[in-house]
Parts: sequence; C-alpha cells; structure tokens
Amino acid sequence: MEAEHIISAAGMAQFPVESLPEIAFLGRSNVGKSSLLNYLTGKKGLAYTSANPGCTQLINFYRVDGSCHFVDLPGYGYARVPLDVKAQWKELIESYLLNRKTLELAVVLLDARRGWMEKDLELKSWLEYQNLQYVVVATKVDKLNQKEEYRGLAAIREKLAHSDLLPFSAVTGRGAREIWQAIWKRKIKP
Repeated sequence: MEAEHIISAAGMAQFPVESLPEIAFLGRSNVGKSSLLNYLTGKKGLAYTSANPGCTQLINFYRVDGSCHFVDLPGYGYARVPLDVKAQWKELIESYLLNRKTLELAVVLLDARRGWMEKDLELKSWLEYQNLQYVVVATKVDKLNQKEEYRGLAAIREKLAHSDLLPFSAVTGRGAREIWQAIWKRKIKP
C-alpha cells in the first residue's frame, strides 16, 4: 500500500484541495490515532507516535493509495498545553469537520480501558448534531484480559446507538480488517 504525508496544516488555508474522499481520525490525546494510521497503511513511522500526549498539534493529511486522504486531527483532553492552544485546536478541528465537502467518515477512537469520557461524549453528540457519519474504534484492547474487554466494550456499546464499535490493537493488528471494511462501506477503495 502506498501512503505519504501530504501536509501538516495549521489552518484552513493550508488544507489540500478537496479532490479525494477523506477519513478523519479523532480522539483524546494519546489514544492511539497515529498508531492506528500507521497500522492501517502498513507504514510504521508515517504518523509520528509518542508516549507524551499532545504531540499532534496540526491537522496531518496523508494520501493513501491515491484513492483517499487519512486525516489525523489533534487530540483533545489531557495534553499539557495552555488553554488558549487547546481552544485553537478545537477551532481548527471544528473548521475542518464543518467545511470539508470530501469528508466521508469520522473515526472516533476511545481507549478501551477507559471507555467514554466527558470530552468523547461531547464529540459524539456534536457529530450526531452535525449529522456527520462516524464509527467508534476501541483501542488498546490488547491491554485488557478477556473479562475486562467484555465489560469495557459493553459499556461503550451502551452509549452507542447509531454507529459501529470496532475493537483494535496496534500490537496484534486485531480489528484492522473491520476498520478497512467500515471505510470501504463509504465506497472508498485503497
């Protein structure tokens, strides 16, 4: 699979021309967005990963097989950055989500160990209010035993009426095929 970084955008003026369908990846800081992007594309290091929350501070666009763009948005939540920077991230993310005509799907990532947190529920409500299509990916399932995973996924599903829940592990690759299938449902072929 071919995948390449196109641009890291700090504002709408830097977004690439809307030519390909886009899949946006959203979630709390350090939830595993970049790890998921790297796994799906088979390109370790394509998206920068770090144990420190808040490393993705711009909107990163990646062209995948010339057929779509994966879009890595800044994380929200506990990144240790000033409040005005968080406010700028929120404005940047909202401008992207509201104005991109080529946005086909939002992939919302939750840490399977933590489930829904207040900011996640706010994002879910906002996406539903804006009538934006989304799926939920529960990351880091490899860090749970079978019983913990069952409980964690059940708790996530309780608040998920109109979307798929896809468990994922960047360590084992579990769930990658199902995530690709969710993307393909939007008539996007890698």
